[in-house]
Parts: sequence; C-alpha cells; structure tokens
Amino acid sequence: MTKFLKNVLITGAGKGIGEVTVKLFLSKGYFVYALIKDKKDNFKFKNYKNILIFNGDVKDIKLIKKIISKSNNNNKVITGLVNNAGIRHRKKFLDIRKDDLENVFQTNFFSIFQLMQLFSKNLIKKKLSGSIVNISSIVGQTGFDELASYGSSKGALISLTKCFAVEMAKKNIRSNSISPGFTKTTFYKPFKKNKKKLYSWTLSRIPQKRWGEPKEISELIHFLISDNSNYITGENINIDGGWLSA
Repeated sequence: MTKFLKNVLITGAGKGIGEVTVKLFLSKGYFVYALIKDKKDNFKFKNYKNILIFNGDVKDIKLIKKIISKSNNNNKVITGLVNNAGIRHRKKFLDIRKDDLENVFQTNFFSIFQLMQLFSKNLIKKKLSGSIVNISSIVGQTGFDELASYGSSKGALISLTKCFAVEMAKKNIRSNSISPGFTKTTFYKPFKKNKKKLYSWTLSRIPQKRWGEPKEISELIHFLISDNSNYITGENINIDGGWLSA
C-alpha cells in the first residue's frame, strides 16, 4: 500500500500552504500532480523532478478528469488528495448576494465534493486505498464578522469530510480536514502593514502570540496522507496556536 500512497494531487499548489506542501511532498519522495491556477507560479517548481503541473481552475471538472486519467496512464495512480484550493470572501452579511454565495461555494465546497467523488471512484475501480485531506478553517467553527459566506463553506467542508469518512471507510479511503488559524500566507505581510490594529488584535487572541507557518500546516497534511495516520479518519484537526481553546 505504501508505494501507491507516493502519488498525490494537490490543488491550489501555486502559493502559500499549497506551494510549501508540494515542496514537502517532493522532498519525501512523492510524485506530485500540482493544480495551479496562475501559470506565473509554475516557475517555483522548475528545479524539481517528479512533478506534473496542470494550470486551470479547480472548478473545471474536465481538467480534473484529465489529471486522474493522466495518472492512470502513467501508472502513477493518485491515491493521496489534498484539497487546498479555496477563495476568501469578506462582505457584510446584509450585503451578500446570491451570486456571491454561489461563487464561494462553487470553489470551496462543490468543486471539492466532485473531486472527492472522481478520486474515490477511480480508487474503488482499481481496488486501491487512499487518503484525502481537506483544508478548512477555524472560521468554519466560530463566528467572524463579515465572513458568513466563507465560514459557511468551510463549515460545510468539515461536515462533508466526516460523512465521507464514515461511508467510505469500508472502501479503505480516509478523509480528514485541517482547520488552520491565522497563517503566514501571501496576505500576511499586507495585512500586518495595512491593518495594524486588527493584526495586533489577532495576536492578542492567540495564546502562542504568533501566526502559524505554512510549513507547520504542510507537515500535518503529510502526516494525514501518509500511512502513519492509517487509523485516523473523519477528524477535523485545528492548527491555530490555541485560538479556539482560548
């Protein structure tokens, strides 16, 4: 089983947590199928081997099918799936329109739902086991001002992770979600510079008094994809410096 878990698909691979996760998996000997939305980010992996990059949107189901088909033809069947792609949406609750909500859910929930289906059907057909990690957020579990659409999509993703895990356990396909707190992704520096008061408030709320590092998230992702976590499924793991416990 271990040899099959060496092939993983990572979405949202061009920036932040996704980029760091791709590089970690490559360093661990995995073959990585990386879905990157912006072709400009491809150069970040130009010195790496064992990676196949696809450019496009995670909502493009034809592209997802193409990636899975490619993995089958290459005899490097994808048995690890990291659903990292997502969009953040900030708007006052009373101003959120139906198309706003639909746009957020199309990326943060529906595309993941469909990808999990395609991924699982392929594994079942080939009688292989697999592991999925969905990237949710602490916003999916607690209230934040002006994040109703984003938080709703992330809360739904946690529920999907758990329901999938129960139903697919008999097929030896696991699913877990990770809920990061404030993490030093691409919006960290602008946030710290332009919203100093709000940044100070976030630090005051975090028991560890710091934002998380993308590498800390990626290490947890790797553990949950690997055989070392074979008895863990249906869990949502918070990695937030103690935010939700405070």
